[in-house]
Amino acid sequence: MAALNELFQSADWKKEKHIPVIEAPDKIKKGEALDIKVSVGKEIAHPNTTEHHIRSIEVYYLAQGEKFPVQIGKAEFGAHGESLQGPNASTIYSQPQAVFSLKIEKPGTILASSYCNIHGLWQNSKELTVE
Repeated sequence: MAALNELFQSADWKKEKHIPVIEAPDKIKKGEALDIKVSVGKEIAHPNTTEHHIRSIEVYYLAQGEKFPVQIGKAEFGAHGESLQGPNASTIYSQPQAVFSLKIEKPGTILASSYCNIHGLWQNSKELTVE
């Protein structure tokens, strides 16, 4: 039986359209407000059609010295062009991106995952220094 961590895929987001791209500063001051933007398809657009779409993005933070990460948030995307008239008959298509705002007091790692209904789970991470 496969373990969940064995199912996550990773690659360079500049060459792969499924990778969650984390946009956040490299360094912040302790207690400073921080926006973490996560998107999928920044360099290579993801189709986001009824048949092939990003369903969700999740973001976690693993503070230095901690054993487990804290879930920052989850964004789910439900508009993929489907309608009563059939697949891709609507004019509404989600763009998979979300912004999470918070304050962080310890350095650590921002962890992000995305889920594609066809190509599964993808992950990325970014280190954050807190002064």
